[in-house]
Amino acid sequence: MSRTARTSRHLARPARPVARRTGSPPRTPRPTRVAVAALEVLALAGLAACSQANAEAGHGAASAPTGALPTAVPAGTTLVVGDPTTQKAVEIAGDDLDSDLGFEIEWANVSGGPATTEAFRAGSLDVGAVADIPPIHATWTGLDVQIVAAAYREDWQENPIYSFGVAPGVDGVDELEDLRGLRVAYSPGQAQGAIVLRALEEAGLTQDDVTLVELPSTGDVYPTALAAKEVDVAPLGGIQVARYLDAYGSDGAHVVAHGLRDDPSTLYVPSEVLADPAKAAALRAYVELWAAAKLWVHDHPEEWKQGYYVEDQGLSAADADYLVAHAGVPDLPEDWTEPIARHQETIDLLAQATGNDVLDAADLWDERFAAVVAEGAAAYRAGAGG
Repeated sequence: MSRTARTSRHLARPARPVARRTGSPPRTPRPTRVAVAALEVLALAGLAACSQANAEAGHGAASAPTGALPTAVPAGTTLVVGDPTTQKAVEIAGDDLDSDLGFEIEWANVSGGPATTEAFRAGSLDVGAVADIPPIHATWTGLDVQIVAAAYREDWQENPIYSFGVAPGVDGVDELEDLRGLRVAYSPGQAQGAIVLRALEEAGLTQDDVTLVELPSTGDVYPTALAAKEVDVAPLGGIQVARYLDAYGSDGAHVVAHGLRDDPSTLYVPSEVLADPAKAAALRAYVELWAAAKLWVHDHPEEWKQGYYVEDQGLSAADADYLVAHAGVPDLPEDWTEPIARHQETIDLLAQATGNDVLDAADLWDERFAAVVAEGAAAYRAGAGG
């Protein structure tokens, strides 16, 4: 059985329903799709439990690796990668991207922080693509990981990842301060959970000022919860925003902009991958390809719309147009000083909210790869005509 197959089987274990509300007494939920979707929250619950246990045990991040990155990839090396978007970009781009890296990439159908960290722990994955929250929670649960690539949006203010959807019939919610007293969907350990905490901080509110309703942020769980009035507010991303407004705008549903930076996109790996010279050299080559793929997608909106959004994801042409129009311009910084400082602010906020130890953000970043990202971007731009 391939390592990818083992990953899929591992992640397909039956989940146990978990439900928790913070800030007010629990109420009996109505039998909606949200209740069924709570089955998907096992990984999040596991993270929360391990997070508390390891915080009490004093677990923290190991120091970032040092020394020159190896460049020679021995014959027979395989890198198992859970990065579905880059996988499709490589397939669609064809000869536009130099994807013959001299070793095998075994693509794993794994995405999202909880599933990726679980696959790391099972030893069935080498690389995962997430936002900047999963590496923090992975470290708090005792898993030693490193961030090896980071991308952002130059125009993040005009093209945020998330907006706060407001349920039909919930009036008077026009800015973050209006969240007081409301039920807010919350997914700990993921970017959606972090943006909720950051929004509360920005508004001068605490968790005690709202009711945080733990729900998995997968699929259409959040829009469904809003429509069913299981929650009053939920962070919506991507095409969810347009679809939610189309479906429920006439009933009074609307969205509220948060004005906060929510654009990190990273690759992270178990530190044992970096300790293996063959894997580390392969990872270096993959990070260059990842950077080039980010730029290729931006430069080829029509090919990406048709090949990925329409043919692969099954979206309508209108949905694809919306996503491309709101994708923003990729920013691949070659200096990680500012990204690490922003990550530290996020760590401090999450530590305060969860009771975990404050980590040193710099320990989570392998800064040797900043130059690798820059090299990948430069090589792509040179090949694409500058």
